[in-house]
Amino acid sequence: MFRFLKWLGALIVVLVIAGALLLYFAPPELIRVGANYTAKMVCSNAFMTQRDPQDVLEIDVQAPGHPLLTIMQIDVDREAKHVKAGLLGMFGNGLAIYREGYGCTAVPDGDLNKVTQLKPVVPSKDNNTNQIWPDGDTINFTPNEKLDAILNNEDLAGQGMRAIVVVKDGKIVGQRFAEGFDKETPLLGWSMTKTVTAALVGRLMKLGTIGEDPDNLFTSWANDNRKNIRLSDLLSMSSDLEWNEGYGSVSDVTRLLFLEPDAKAFAASSKLTTQDGSQIGKQFNYSSGTSVLISAYWQSLFSNPQEARAFPRKELFDRLGMTSAVMELDARGTFVGGSYMYATAYDWARLGQFLLQKGTWKGEQLLLDGYTNWMITPHPASEGKYANGHIWRAEPNYKRVEKGNEFKQNAYWLAGHDGQSVGILPDDNLVIVRLGLTPSKTKYFPGNLAKAVSAALK
Repeated sequence: MFRFLKWLGALIVVLVIAGALLLYFAPPELIRVGANYTAKMVCSNAFMTQRDPQDVLEIDVQAPGHPLLTIMQIDVDREAKHVKAGLLGMFGNGLAIYREGYGCTAVPDGDLNKVTQLKPVVPSKDNNTNQIWPDGDTINFTPNEKLDAILNNEDLAGQGMRAIVVVKDGKIVGQRFAEGFDKETPLLGWSMTKTVTAALVGRLMKLGTIGEDPDNLFTSWANDNRKNIRLSDLLSMSSDLEWNEGYGSVSDVTRLLFLEPDAKAFAASSKLTTQDGSQIGKQFNYSSGTSVLISAYWQSLFSNPQEARAFPRKELFDRLGMTSAVMELDARGTFVGGSYMYATAYDWARLGQFLLQKGTWKGEQLLLDGYTNWMITPHPASEGKYANGHIWRAEPNYKRVEKGNEFKQNAYWLAGHDGQSVGILPDDNLVIVRLGLTPSKTKYFPGNLAKAVSAALK
């Protein structure tokens, strides 16, 4: 018996060592997703928002996430501006790198030598803080007790609220920030970035860089029916490309964000659901890969890649005074145009106001004439829930609202993962920004906040 137990113990030790080696050198994809997600989120918040990395790990990554995330550990190198992450700190090989002006980039293959080399870009800081928003970041409004009561209502603000900003008639009239966050804290918009990508297309159309609804978007599509996909099909999420947007497992979207160093190549490899392309423009399928394809397409129109990467700041953010806005890149230099833009609540409000003003800012039409009207027009492929230009017409979490209690105004929405939203209410000349960390399981519905704010400001 003693000899048997001795050999059994030795076998267990060998199996544990073999398992550890396997996890270290060939970790399962789900662990790699978790490790790279952890590294990316901690990196962006540590270097862009100046939050404590351990707080970000515990609050943003572990608390609301997959059980695997609860045993992720991090190593932050502030000098090299790298973040490493792994299961128990050892398994998964998560890595992200920060670059000035471009935020953080996940490096799923771990090869920093292949990460696109970029010149540091220092974000412009031209806003005169003594000027009233939107020209600066000073606010001057008379407190409204009704509105304040709404913004301080925990049910309306939602679990994990970090910032609410209300803009009426072009002026900030109310705001609320959670402890530890303020008007200078950049916050991730997640899929609200998609609408920014659509706005960039409108700017490029205004400048004549993009013509009227091009097709033949990528050379890799030239020999099959994907060549018939038009830019408008991508913008309305009706390209007929296969895509799984499910989170919490290894899916197309988590592979795109956390396993593939070249997001463009991965998204462009998607096949049509119908070989003959008969459903192009007719079948709605929400896809972050689609937004990456749009980013890759417009970037390809520049002969100088550095000029392309400077375009969002030069031609949109700086013009709107969005000095905090940073769109992040993948490891090969493509904007992750469906998921990654950080900006303060004030800057997200500027974007909302810009869209409310039909693409006009300080008297200048920055987007192609009529483009914003086209952007917000419902597309039939989604039964009118999604519009032509990466905009929601059905408010976020509409599926969780009891029938008859929908928000029925002529509103449209930017919407992102974990409860990000910018509601634009033209009938009330109103923009409502709501940012936070609010998982979908909470069933938070920003339409209720919009209803209450709209009524309070009548």
